Parts: sequence; structure tokens; C-alpha cells
Amino acid sequence: MHGTTPDQLGELGFYTLAGHAESPRDLIHEVRRAEEIGLGAVFISERWNVKEAAVLSGAAGASSERIAIATAATNHNTRHPVITGSYATTMHRMTGGRFTLGLGRGIAPLFKMVGLPPVTIAQLEDFAGLMRRLWHGETVTHDGPAGRYDSLRLLDPSFDEDIPLGLTAWGPKTCALAGRAFDQVILHTFFTDETLQRCVHDIRRAAELAGRDPDAIEIWSVFATIPGEPTAEARLKKVTARLATYLQLPGYGEGLVTANRWDPAVLERFRADDVVRSFGGTMIDQHGTPDQLEHIAGLLPEEWTAPAAYGTPDHCAGAVRRQLDLGATGVIMHGATPDDLEPVVKAYRTGLG
Repeated sequence: MHGTTPDQLGELGFYTLAGHAESPRDLIHEVRRAEEIGLGAVFISERWNVKEAAVLSGAAGASSERIAIATAATNHNTRHPVITGSYATTMHRMTGGRFTLGLGRGIAPLFKMVGLPPVTIAQLEDFAGLMRRLWHGETVTHDGPAGRYDSLRLLDPSFDEDIPLGLTAWGPKTCALAGRAFDQVILHTFFTDETLQRCVHDIRRAAELAGRDPDAIEIWSVFATIPGEPTAEARLKKVTARLATYLQLPGYGEGLVTANRWDPAVLERFRADDVVRSFGGTMIDQHGTPDQLEHIAGLLPEEWTAPAAYGTPDHCAGAVRRQLDLGATGVIMHGATPDDLEPVVKAYRTGLG
């Protein structure tokens, strides 16, 4: 991971403000603690409430000196290309090159709610090329999948910046796009071992076909991590609620089930359940009660919640190392704060010898 120092573990990262955040100020403590314990990267997800990506990115940059910072992800269609280009350039220079602009396709129902069209693979590829041209000081006349613009430029023709681009990916098409056109790939929580290996292969193969160095692409596994002896309540909140929220979303749930080659009939039964249906358009991980989550847990096969690290710091560290053995270049330990992860990081260091 670019931007890290020898005392940091560049292959280990975390999501700040994971899931539903009560206060965005929690990010400041989390990022500072992450640097203290030696995590190499912080990833910033975006929700349209108190988790706006540009604000959180700036706060992470101002709260840190060494840790790499990446959005995972924001959407290219929610800002004008010049605004996005300026945001990334500002972060790049403010952090001394520690920033990666990570993009994703987003959630189609949310786009529909605010009157935006769904994002396509072609748009993302076109937009990536557009950003690279703007960051190298070009004035661009553009007519492509990312939009039509008579004249685009950042207001400094001296710009000549190599800013990494990331992409959240899970299906074969987005993995292939990542290999062709992006520098960093963030996969998904609850991927089976076989799915992780398949995604790594697809990314590397696409990079080779595009004439790129496949080993230069960062591939991050997102791995639910619950250190210590997890209580039933912790499992429900950090595993059941999180997976259920993914599954309840139209298109998103199908994508995760398809990626893992799980039985789609289980997803249909899950969505038809009265308790699940009672949430309507609200997120299960934000509003689910312990009783509701206990019921929902009974709807999910054990194999669906198994891809995660539970238990002692040594056990969690070993599970993280296995993600690297399977082909990932980095592991985002998801669902835990740096305070939670400190003993896992210590155990991981010990395992390095």
C-alpha cells in the first residue's frame, strides 16, 4: 500500500465508521488509533446521511501522518467530473500522496430514489480515463459513456499527478474492469475462499490482457473480524445484521449470492419472510432489534456467515493471513475499530516472526 512506513503493516486495513455511525467525529479517534497500532490503510465508505466521502476523507487526512486513505467507495455520478478531480487532487497533495480515489457502481434503488440513472461498467471505465487526463493537466473535450463535456480542465495546467484509482468489485465484469483500468480493487464481505480466488484470477488475467503488470494491482479482501469471545449480540449486530442488509437490497443481494454461487432460493425465502419485509426501505443494520435479528439469523445458512474471523487474537490473525495466502494483497478487517483490532495486530506481528 502506497504511503506506508516500515513500522506499519501495509497489508492490513480497516473501515472507519463501519456500518451505521452515530457521529462522524468518531473517525478522528479511529484513524489516530489505527496509526498508533500500525494499520496501513483506512477505507471510507459513503452513506447519504452523515458519511459524505469528501468530508470524511479530509478529516482522515488531517488526523493522520502515515496511513493510506481510500474511498471504498464513492460514486462518479454524484459530482461533476471537475469537482471529483479537484477533490482527489486536493486529498493527494494534502496527504503527500496517501490518497486513492475509490469508485463503485452503487445501489440502483438509491440512485432511482434521488433521480440518478444506474451506473454502468462503460461509464466507470470512461470516467477512469477522464480522471487520469485531468490529473495530468489536460483540457478535455469529451463525449462518451461518462458524459458529454465541451471543455473540462482543472484550473491549474501544471497538474501532473499520478493518483491511484480504486474500484469496488465482485462480479466477473467489474473484476475485469479493475484489471484493465484501476490500481486498487476492494472485494466484498462474506466471500467464500473459492470466490476470493476466482476474483483474484479474473483481475490478474484482465490486467495481463490489457498489457498491465498484474502484480502491481492491490487486491483487498474485506473480511468481517470479531476479536475476542463474541457474544450472541455481537454476532447478530456485526454479522447477521450486516449480511441481511446486503441481502435485502434489490440487485445487491443477487450480486452477492451470484458471486458466491449460493442457492438463490434461499434469498427468495429470506426476502419473503414477514420480519424481513417489515423493514420496508429501512436498513436492517440500522433498525433491527435483537429479537428481529435472532429471527433473521435463523433464515441464513451457516455457510453464508462462515467467511469471517471470530475468536482469539491468534485465531483472527491466522484467518487474516489465510486471506493473503488465497491471493489477496491486503485485508480490510471489517466491523471492528482499531481499539478492537489492537490485539489482532499484535498477534499478526508475532506470526510474522
